[in-house]
Amino acid sequence: MDLICVGDVMLDVHARFGRLARGGDVHGRVMVQPGGTSANTAVWAAWTGAKAAVVASVGDDLMGELLTRSLTERGVDVEFVRRHGAPTGTMLIALEEDERSMVADRGANATLAAEDLPATLEAGAVLVSGYLLLQEPGHETALAALERARTDLLAVEAASWPLAEGFGPELFFDETATASVVFANDDEARVLTGLDGVEAARALGERYRVAAVKRGPEGAALVVDGVLHEGATTPVEEVDPTGAGDAFDGVLLASLVAGAAADVALEAACRAGTLVVGSRQTWPGSAREPVS
Repeated sequence: MDLICVGDVMLDVHARFGRLARGGDVHGRVMVQPGGTSANTAVWAAWTGAKAAVVASVGDDLMGELLTRSLTERGVDVEFVRRHGAPTGTMLIALEEDERSMVADRGANATLAAEDLPATLEAGAVLVSGYLLLQEPGHETALAALERARTDLLAVEAASWPLAEGFGPELFFDETATASVVFANDDEARVLTGLDGVEAARALGERYRVAAVKRGPEGAALVVDGVLHEGATTPVEEVDPTGAGDAFDGVLLASLVAGAAADVALEAACRAGTLVVGSRQTWPGSAREPVS
């Protein structure tokens, strides 16, 4: 296995509309798609030709069945996607004019327990979702995943700046000390380091062998073995950025596992993020795009 993603599988409900009238109704566009950090990351890794798997929990309901089937259709191994009694997790993404708000119902994701994990997580790379690590229930499961990982690229991601802030930088660094890779966006990196952009990446690169700070339209800063690489994004009209960071993570990890140089991996990851931002689809087209 090239990549194992431990964490969450969600049903994403995207609602795009104009300004809401208090207590009234508006017309808009509503789309239902598969999502969740671990699912998104694994699917984008598989898009490059990597062998990817998800370790997560979905509900014993129709949505859980559909999400599991969707992952399988994209070539993702779902052997360790458990079916629990709680409803499948759901994320509401509300796009009201130029503002994006998100409401998460973790559902079955919160039921993933240490005993649901395989005895070892052996792969070219293992990613443990910050949504699992930074909140309860799930924290102990994330720690178990970190302990059971057998990989040179053990990755964690900061998930959400409010979660990272509530958890605290010192505890985050202490409990992810065995990790070799960290992913954060600008806001999350600022919470963890007190710095911005490239300087935040440099600071994280002093703690982790690989540190990536995703900067939206400004691209990304990547530090690998102490060497800074900066990647640019292609200008694109933003449609919906939901899942762009996950696409970046999946393609970057898959590329590094495949032996790509850091700058090549970064360019491919930035391209994947841009593809998400410029469309209404969180997952890529079905055609694979190997990374050289």
